[in-house]
Amino acid sequence: MKKETILLVVVTLVVGLLVGILVNQSARRSRPATVTSPQAVPQVDYQKQIQMLERVVADDPGNSNAWVELGHLYFDLGQHMQAVEAYDKALELQPSNPNVLTDQGVMFRRLGWYDRAVGNFLKAQEVDPTHPQSMFNLGVVYRYDLQDFPKAREVWKKFLTVVSTGPTADQVRAELRALETLPAPPPGR
Repeated sequence: MKKETILLVVVTLVVGLLVGILVNQSARRSRPATVTSPQAVPQVDYQKQIQMLERVVADDPGNSNAWVELGHLYFDLGQHMQAVEAYDKALELQPSNPNVLTDQGVMFRRLGWYDRAVGNFLKAQEVDPTHPQSMFNLGVVYRYDLQDFPKAREVWKKFLTVVSTGPTADQVRAELRALETLPAPPPGR
């Protein structure tokens, strides 16, 4: 077969897989939660998807979408280091992607690397100053991990200028109210 034909087949398979994953994730997010019997719950074969994406990136290391999807699968499985590494590869190819910077920042937080998480969230903010996910997560790290309440307040107030309605805005308002009841931080903070 010609090289172009092989490339077309690989690209078609990758696009089909990515569309399938996105449709599946979108359908999962849009369905209301229901109680079903264990037999009715479809099983996602994450390992099969990972193996397929690993083959794709081995054949085409410049495929940033495949690296991102691989990072998402590792993210969903709680395999933090593997997710960080896949997101690193994606960011080498697209260094200004605020969504990937944010997802990697969440993985850094879960690893306890708070400074790196903050760095990713701030870089996502540089790329897109109105990126709500990075703002929200930056506030979480400041509030819960670094105990830097003034910075958490500042970030979350900015968040509310971007997202003023909805469940996340309501959650941020509740967080801000809770911060008002906390004692002042010790001197030197």
